[in-house]
Amino acid sequence: MIDKLKTIINRHNELADLMSQPDSMQDMKKFTRLAQEHSSLTNLVEESKKYINLFNQIKEDEEILNGDDPELKELVKEEISELRLNLTNLENKLKILLIPKDPNDNKNTILEIRSGTGGDEAALFAANLYRLYIRYAERQGWKIDIMSMNENEGGGIKEAIITLTGNGAYGLLKFESGVHRVQRIPETESSGRIHTSAATVAVLPEAEDVDIEIHETDLKIDTYRASGAGGQHVNKTESAIRITHNPSGVVVTCQDETSQHKNRDKAMKVLRSRLYEVEIEKQHKERASTRKSMVSTGDRSAKIRTYNFPQGRVTDHRINLTLYKLNEIMDGDLTEVIEALQLEEQKAAMEDL
Repeated sequence: MIDKLKTIINRHNELADLMSQPDSMQDMKKFTRLAQEHSSLTNLVEESKKYINLFNQIKEDEEILNGDDPELKELVKEEISELRLNLTNLENKLKILLIPKDPNDNKNTILEIRSGTGGDEAALFAANLYRLYIRYAERQGWKIDIMSMNENEGGGIKEAIITLTGNGAYGLLKFESGVHRVQRIPETESSGRIHTSAATVAVLPEAEDVDIEIHETDLKIDTYRASGAGGQHVNKTESAIRITHNPSGVVVTCQDETSQHKNRDKAMKVLRSRLYEVEIEKQHKERASTRKSMVSTGDRSAKIRTYNFPQGRVTDHRINLTLYKLNEIMDGDLTEVIEALQLEEQKAAMEDL
C-alpha cells in the first residue's frame, strides 16, 4: 500500500512540474490534459500523505513499545490504539479513492430524452423529465445548450437533445440512461384511471476530436427547411441539417439554429458522441460477464425507475431504492438518488478489485 501511495504522490509532483514547462503552457490541449490529471489526484494525494504519516507514527510507537523505557511505553499504549483505528478508517477511505475512475466522468454530457409508449401522456412525461434535468443542471451551475427540440401541439416533447457543460456532468448523470416509467392519472382521463407511460433517457459523454475519428467521406449530409410543432416553418431557408454516418447507420438531425453552419456543428457534436457511445457499449459488453454492478449496464432498454404520482413515490429498480419525495425530485433534486447509485457502484467496484 505504502509503495503504491508513494508512486501516486510522485506522479502528482511530476504533473505539477510538467504543467510549469514552457512547451506545456504553449499547448493548451496538453496543458488541459495535464491539469485534469493533476486535479483528479489532488484529493487522493492529500489522504495518502496523511496515511503515510500515520503509518510512520505507529511504526515509531511500536519501536518504543519494544524498548526499555517504562514511562514512554505507558504513554504510547494510550496513543497507539487510537492511531491504529484512524489508520484503518483512512485505509478504507483510500480504497474508495483508489477505485479506477471512469475516464469520461469529468466530461460534459449530451442528454437525449424521447417519449416512449403512452402517446400524448408519454410526451408530457418526457417534458417533465426535460424540466427535471434542466433544474438539476441549474442547481449544479452548468451551462445548458439546447441542441434539438421536437415538441407536439399538446405541450409535450417527442425528442429533446441538450448539452450540459460543467465539471463532472457526465459522471453525475450517467446512471440516468434507460427507461423511465410514470404512473399517474392524465388530465384528459375522466374516469380517474391510472395510466402507465414511459420515456427513454440516453446520457452520452461529449466526445472530443481525439476520442473518435470521423471521415468526411463516410458522411451523407442533407439540408432541408426547418419546421416547428404543427408543421409551422421556422424559416424559409434550408438551414436544417441531417447527417448520416454510412458505416454505422447513425442519423443525426439539427434544426434549432437559423444558421446552417451552426446546425451542422451541433449535429457533428451529437454524431461524435453517439459513435463514441457505441465504442463504450462494446467495452461494457466485454466486461459484462465479470461485472457485479447492476447500476450502469449501459442497456438503454432497461427499466430503471418508476415515478408514481398518486403515491408521491419514486423507485429506482436497480438498487431497490424508494423515496417518497416525488415533487422534490421532479423539481431537480436528484442528489439523494445519484449518491445512492454512486455508492452502489463503488461497492461493486471494490468487490471487483
